[in-house]
Amino acid sequence: MVLYFSGTGNSKYIAKRIAEAIQENAVDLNMKIKENDTSPLQTGRDVIIVTPTYAWRIPRIVSEWIDKTEFIGGKRIWFVMNCGSEIGNAANYNRELSEQKKFQYMGTAQILMPENYIAMFDVPKEEEAWKIVTKAESVIKKIIAYIKAGKEFCPPRNNLYDRFMSGPVNPIFYKFFVKANAFQVNDSCIGCGQCVKKCPLNNIHLEQEKPVWSKKCTHCMACICYCPTEAIEYGKKSVGKPRYHFEDL
Repeated sequence: MVLYFSGTGNSKYIAKRIAEAIQENAVDLNMKIKENDTSPLQTGRDVIIVTPTYAWRIPRIVSEWIDKTEFIGGKRIWFVMNCGSEIGNAANYNRELSEQKKFQYMGTAQILMPENYIAMFDVPKEEEAWKIVTKAESVIKKIIAYIKAGKEFCPPRNNLYDRFMSGPVNPIFYKFFVKANAFQVNDSCIGCGQCVKKCPLNNIHLEQEKPVWSKKCTHCMACICYCPTEAIEYGKKSVGKPRYHFEDL
């Protein structure tokens, strides 16, 4: 079974590609998390987790969901992480999580995909995003081949920088940067509720047909990047930047 969490579509695309190639189901963890559904899951022997990289690890809300959920029949687990630049030492934490769940850890693979973290970085325009996705195709095919063959992924890079970013920097980043208080909406908002629908943590609600953010946020960027009128900004950091979600490609 392929399980994916996706903020703006990169992980969903990769997961669908893998699921189709190995003839398995692809399960949307966004909805599982949104509905607080941690009921036992019949997975079969092989489990593939596909996620973006948040602060050099898999998203906390994903690791917390995995920790709470019983995987019936699961024996082996692969992690596939997409990122704009690097995953740090995420593999070490994925291994620990696998051991806690009594899985045979089959490794962590990294795929470079278009950046979506508009709260901090520049997001590529469509032409550049296409180039990045095209370049990722060979990596996706290699990952599929490893999974089909039941082989472990090759160990990713693991230097002092990687261990520092995934280690002490990760909790600091979550504490000081992963907040919703900078989100705001302008007059071009049409009150469609798309942001409410997309938020995996039910952190957004409408008041007088305008979105209001609460304090529970994972910085998936779904609300800002899927807004049909680009009415949402993240303070001044997102002003003038193109929005990105995979479906636009």
